[in-house]
Amino acid sequence: MPYFDAASAAPLHPVARQALLAALDEGWADPARLYREGRRARLLLDAAREAAAEAVGCRPDELVFTSSGTTAVHAGIAGALSGRRRVGRHLALSAVEHSSVLHSAAAHEAAGGSFTEVPVDRTGAVDPAVYGGALRADTALACLQSANHEVGTEQPVAEVAARCADAGVPLLVDAAQSLGWGPVQEGWSLLTASAHKWGGPAGVGLLAVRKGVRFAAQGPAGERESGRAAGFENLPAIVAAAASLRAVRNEAAAESGRLRALVDRIRSVVAERVPDVEVVGDPVRRLPHLVTFSCLYVDGETLLHELDRREFSVSSGSSCTSSTLVPSHVLRAMGVLSEGNVRVSLPPGTAGADVDRFLEVLPGVVAEVRERLGAPVPAPLSPGPAASLVVDALGRRCPVPVIELAKVIGEVAVGATVTVLADDEAARLDIPAWCEMRGQEYVGEEPADRGSAHVVRRLS
Repeated sequence: MPYFDAASAAPLHPVARQALLAALDEGWADPARLYREGRRARLLLDAAREAAAEAVGCRPDELVFTSSGTTAVHAGIAGALSGRRRVGRHLALSAVEHSSVLHSAAAHEAAGGSFTEVPVDRTGAVDPAVYGGALRADTALACLQSANHEVGTEQPVAEVAARCADAGVPLLVDAAQSLGWGPVQEGWSLLTASAHKWGGPAGVGLLAVRKGVRFAAQGPAGERESGRAAGFENLPAIVAAAASLRAVRNEAAAESGRLRALVDRIRSVVAERVPDVEVVGDPVRRLPHLVTFSCLYVDGETLLHELDRREFSVSSGSSCTSSTLVPSHVLRAMGVLSEGNVRVSLPPGTAGADVDRFLEVLPGVVAEVRERLGAPVPAPLSPGPAASLVVDALGRRCPVPVIELAKVIGEVAVGATVTVLADDEAARLDIPAWCEMRGQEYVGEEPADRGSAHVVRRLS
């Protein structure tokens, strides 16, 4: 069964498995003890730290191991904000950061701090000049991912780091998605990553803090990991994480080129074979293994289930695949279509034949889901007689509000409007995205007795 969700968790690398099994035998003792077993464990921990530091591009004494990438993010942000509290309590971050960064920002605000979300363009990238404009005299920390987890767009880390340096603000880079593919661009002050993203075991994160960065670890003090990560080290997992990071880096040049070609094929073939689809993210400045696209008039949850039935494991940022019914904050920030969203992230070793079969199966699955939902069949529009129409889609989830809009747009005259009443959060994103794809005008959102009224003007 093809597994196409490596961005969530990559399959365990063979080197990680071998190192894990070996370390279970040799690395079970307390590395803080002076007896023989403890010294042996300490040697393994030191070797793992040196290997990870080499891959990150920092000194071994600047890097600590945490219990997860999320823990590394939380510890890094909290420690940097506390260490620079005299400067101020303002935090800058991009609008498409991982949820762990957003959760840290929310906790910081609840404790009396403030933060600014820097907007992104439709590819998901920040403008360095705009990011620099968000830095203030009281900015204590800036955060920017190296590459986006959902759409794969790489961020201009070096350019933003230069702006931060000019402002005297340290930059924390979340490198969870990119570290296995190569070093992060220069200029960062703090860096976080997570082993299960590159084929290491789950439960190991990295936090690197450059010398000279003011940092005050939060929470009860501990004796281990420079006091920055409490608790007994999971030494076998740490050894496996470092060994696999070195292995995937050695394979990255050849494998990234091969996977990039497969992703390029997905990007082009999906756009050719599936009507009404939007392939999102930067087509060039992106991770080699990841592609995301959204399909009009499709229920994302049903689409994922149907693909799973055909033995393809993919993920989605659609609100209809989420218990919160809120579309992905990344897609919302980009202003792109969220309904029928599919993220394909290929693990190393993915066979081209599996990608070809996915591309053969996908168009039929999308068509089947659209037919089940009663989506309109694309056809030329002729001017309708109505001056305006109101569509009541209250209480109906995506993609129904957009489907109902598409069904009636041809019934109004050119220049007339259709008002869609909807209380589904995704409508705020998907109706404007539909208008852009269809060449119609999104007039805006107006208050209504229930939900919101989305006004669309027919242009053609």
